Amino acid sequence: MRGVVVKTVIRHPKKPNSGNRKCVLVKLTNGREICSYIPGVGHNLQEHSQVLVMGGRRRDLIGVRTKIVRGQLDCAPHKACNPASKK
Repeated sequence: MRGVVVKTVIRHPKKPNSGNRKCVLVKLTNGREICSYIPGVGHNLQEHSQVLVMGGRRRDLIGVRTKIVRGQLDCAPHKACNPASKK
């Protein structure tokens, strides 16, 4: 489903996990407002970005039941990690 980013937020996972998870509040085309997880390292999303949302919950985040699709609309794809270049 398609939506517009309202706000970027940082959520904290349930115990025993730790770390900050990057999420966005998305206003969907059907009028609902949901919190979606941004997979991968780093992102380029900001307010008013167009995003594509898919189902799939994040088990350690409360109330997060969707993910952002990387590489679609305004969300940049993952940066490929090339281990050979680190030598």
